[in-house]
Amino acid sequence: MNAVTLKEKKNISYKSCFDVIGPVMIGPSSSHTAGALAIGLVANKLFKGLPKRVVVKYYESFAETHKGHGTDFAIISGILGFATDDSRVPDAIKIAESQGIDITFLEESGDSPVGHPNTADIYLEDDSRSIRTVGISVGGGLIKVKHIEIDGFSLNPQGSLPIMIAISSRNNLELELRRIFKKYEVDINNSTNLEKDGKYLYQFDLDSQLSGEARKELENLSDIANIIIL
Repeated sequence: MNAVTLKEKKNISYKSCFDVIGPVMIGPSSSHTAGALAIGLVANKLFKGLPKRVVVKYYESFAETHKGHGTDFAIISGILGFATDDSRVPDAIKIAESQGIDITFLEESGDSPVGHPNTADIYLEDDSRSIRTVGISVGGGLIKVKHIEIDGFSLNPQGSLPIMIAISSRNNLELELRRIFKKYEVDINNSTNLEKDGKYLYQFDLDSQLSGEARKELENLSDIANIIIL
């Protein structure tokens, strides 16, 4: 596997006062509920569908308080694709189990593998595929994605969203992706290219959210690539 990582611009986590206050949400905590839901939503976008099995490993603060702070139903809400203010959020576990999803929560006793007290390690699978992602909740409903495993690839993003991933059999797709980012004036903080068994993964940590037009142009490439926008 060949990996090329280019650091292109310093990343910034907080862009406005609303990032600190947090989103409109079902409580009780922006870090343990809204942030946890956002981590689950990353898993949802990576998996692109409902899994048959979910395993969530908690570390440090998440391991100690996940039951009382609503972290469990928040993460499952994200996996189901619910928004932070969806009235179904508190019932997410029951909803998931009614759809045949097997759910396991594990409290890990050791330190977080990514050095943060609010760490969730999520694994999703069905009969044919699986994904894994490790995310941290940094406050105000914001998260960082520290690790992703998908389609045989293992990568460690810079962390802050948005992140765009494309997986394709084409080894020249990076040029088209960069053209789109340049067209819509989206700066790249960091990029990673991976190759394995004739497949190519292109990951971009972006400086700003993508416009609707940029998203549409990227999604138009879905016939030649698995496009994931986190």
